[in-house]
Amino acid sequence: MNKHALQAAVVDRFYSREGYLVHFNSERWELSKDIAFPVGSLSKYLLGRDYSVRRVLEFYSRTGAPSHARNIFNRILHYCEQMQDSELFSVASLISYRSSLNKKTEWYMGVLRGAIRQWSRLGYPGISDEVMALLDKWVLKGNEKGFAVQSMCPEDGPLTDIELQGVIAAVIDAFTEKRLSMEETCLSMILAMTGRRPGQIAALKIKDLISTEPGAYWISFPRAKQRNTPWRSAFNRFAIVEDLWLLLQQQAEAVKKVFSEQAGRPLPKKVQDELPLFPVSHSLEVDSDVEALLGSDRLHIPTSGVYGATVRVAKTIAVISERTGAPIALNPNRFRYTLGTNLAREGRGELVIAEALDHSDTQNVGVYVRNIPEIVERIDKAVALQLAPLAQAFRGVLVASERDARRGDDPSSRISNGRANVGTCGSYGFCGALAPIACYTCAHFQPWLDGPHEEVLDRLIEERDRVRDNCGDLKIASTNDRLILAVSDVINRCKEAKGEMVHG
Repeated sequence: MNKHALQAAVVDRFYSREGYLVHFNSERWELSKDIAFPVGSLSKYLLGRDYSVRRVLEFYSRTGAPSHARNIFNRILHYCEQMQDSELFSVASLISYRSSLNKKTEWYMGVLRGAIRQWSRLGYPGISDEVMALLDKWVLKGNEKGFAVQSMCPEDGPLTDIELQGVIAAVIDAFTEKRLSMEETCLSMILAMTGRRPGQIAALKIKDLISTEPGAYWISFPRAKQRNTPWRSAFNRFAIVEDLWLLLQQQAEAVKKVFSEQAGRPLPKKVQDELPLFPVSHSLEVDSDVEALLGSDRLHIPTSGVYGATVRVAKTIAVISERTGAPIALNPNRFRYTLGTNLAREGRGELVIAEALDHSDTQNVGVYVRNIPEIVERIDKAVALQLAPLAQAFRGVLVASERDARRGDDPSSRISNGRANVGTCGSYGFCGALAPIACYTCAHFQPWLDGPHEEVLDRLIEERDRVRDNCGDLKIASTNDRLILAVSDVINRCKEAKGEMVHG
């Protein structure tokens, strides 16, 4: 397809993540009530690359925070203004541009590099293999403090509710399918649910799991990064849910068993309590001097081990971000950013956020409350259908009809929306989840091609709007956003399948 035919095939309008209708070829893009930028100001610099850059900015506008899209635009514009006398997006101009930046502005290049990488991933013309090779070699200084949080950076910043829900669900599934170990699963869930630093998690002992009464569960985390505080000399309790408690109890029992087997005898309870919750290695010899050994950090997993486990988990689960269309990059910091950001969205003050993140004071938590990142205020059907293919929240299998489904001959397997059946459950086990709401994100769900899925979507969006309008709490209103995208994905797949039947 030649250039003109390609451009003619482009839909000339799209919706921003906030539901604003944007004309692709307009001079100014308004993405939300607060964010707009003059995209047309790039045209005089880009010449033949104007179309590709607009498509990249469209991607960020559709899938990311408006402020992040605007920041991408600002960084591209700054680069174009500085390098307008060079061949833009060439190896030479990028080297020259980087050399023009100082320590405080080198992060500009980091943002530009992210946009260029996304440009390449999207497949639009204008970026050479030589440029990609150059960018992959560079080690760049991080951006200004708090930038990842305030911009909701999709690679380094807080996870969205949809992303976090997807990560947690995928970790549980991978553990059930034995693709993740018990230790990797526990580390992931502690990070996701407590936002603690890797050093605090690595220093945990079995005795730090505390239950003072039925239904009350805590982790007593050793404090970290406090001055003049020796290892495991100060603690801060963090309340956890029962599901995480039960998972950590399994990890604790597994550790006790291995150490007892290596010792060749049952270990006293006093010694068991002192065992690391996450040992560095079960191959270390446990002898009569075990108490002295457990008094140091020698048996505990190193901090780098927590980071390494997070990276392995991210590769194993490969959850797709609805903002980038690529697998979510995970690291412990992103979970901390997510906790702080969510607390700020709930209206919590700096003191509460500092306590939750285990800071000794509030000097480093202002980033969360100064400029609270946007949360999607409105998701209508058009936006949901647009984002659905990126999020990949639907994990089941579309079937033509009931007779084509696994367990299709069992009437009890039918899933109803209250008025009509929408699909079949392919699981033979007991499930106490609420149907059909929980089904669309379940791997066992088999939606029918002619099922009334749009009714489910309409009901979810109406309920989201009702909660938002009645209580004004966007955090609560957005609880089912991942589910909305899963239902939307099913609707898109049904349309595609019916189209293939007609044209086939």
